Amino acid sequence: MSFHKPDHWVWDMWFADDGETFHMFYLHAPTSLGDPDLRHRHARIGHATSADLRSWEDHGQIFEPGDAGAFDATCTWTGSVVRGDDGLWHLIYTGTTFTDPGDPASAENIETIGQAVSEDLHAWVKRPGPVLRADPRWYETLGSSSWPEEAWRDPWVCRAADGQWQMLITARANDGEGDDRGVIAHATSPDLAAWEVQPPLSRPGAGFGHLEVFQIVEVERTSFLLFSCDSARLTGARSGQTGGIWAVAEEDGGWPVEAAELVVDERLYAGRVVHDRAGRAMLMAFHNAGAGGFRGGIDDPLPLAVRRGGPRPRLELAEG
Repeated sequence: MSFHKPDHWVWDMWFADDGETFHMFYLHAPTSLGDPDLRHRHARIGHATSADLRSWEDHGQIFEPGDAGAFDATCTWTGSVVRGDDGLWHLIYTGTTFTDPGDPASAENIETIGQAVSEDLHAWVKRPGPVLRADPRWYETLGSSSWPEEAWRDPWVCRAADGQWQMLITARANDGEGDDRGVIAHATSPDLAAWEVQPPLSRPGAGFGHLEVFQIVEVERTSFLLFSCDSARLTGARSGQTGGIWAVAEEDGGWPVEAAELVVDERLYAGRVVHDRAGRAMLMAFHNAGAGGFRGGIDDPLPLAVRRGGPRPRLELAEG
């Protein structure tokens, strides 16, 4: 296993590369909670560094959740890191507030997007937040359906074709079948400071209750959208299938998520593609479902390849 903490569960992760060192940011929660399902209510963001994606030096937690009443008062969840035109590193992350903190069985929560900045990827300063909330013009909000959360999380930030910054967000449409509303929420910014929510980049009804942990990545000169959805949240024509880490190639400037295919099943989850120092595309993911229940910990990097010859290119684990 590439990275684990003996006294903590470790799961979602994302990466920044300063040209010399790989920086991994990861979610963790103490195993002393007893029940791994409680980890989501106690998640914090940690930081580790590596020269080769295999041997990691852990630097621990980067900051605390916000004060009572803040958008991130309960916990801090998944995000992404980019370097802005101002030379600073920008961490765009999920802040979460559980509406009934006294009931550990309650999953009802509100998710929003926050931001922190750093000069060196080690010391982080939160900026006033939140940066973005779910916009009810297009997106489901808490109480507008039976879904137990206001899904607005896992922001993935990158440059768009027009040079603006764009953010892809896990969200649910405000229309369609209740269990099949997972979409790619979209927001844009000229400067990483002022963000404007846009209509979704996909339509509900693609067979996903939610699409989690987005990444846009180029592998072998082909752009792919990577995301995760487990078996329990597959719906429609995908009901009864096995979930996990999914990918779909870009098509006519968009992402036809209804055509997404599994890269690896849900034994691994929240996959991220990182290019190693040799330029090889490597999949990093955490250990998820197994015979003994939730495991946690980041798996060793797995090489990827693109298979061509079908109706569209397919991202898959490399043979051998």
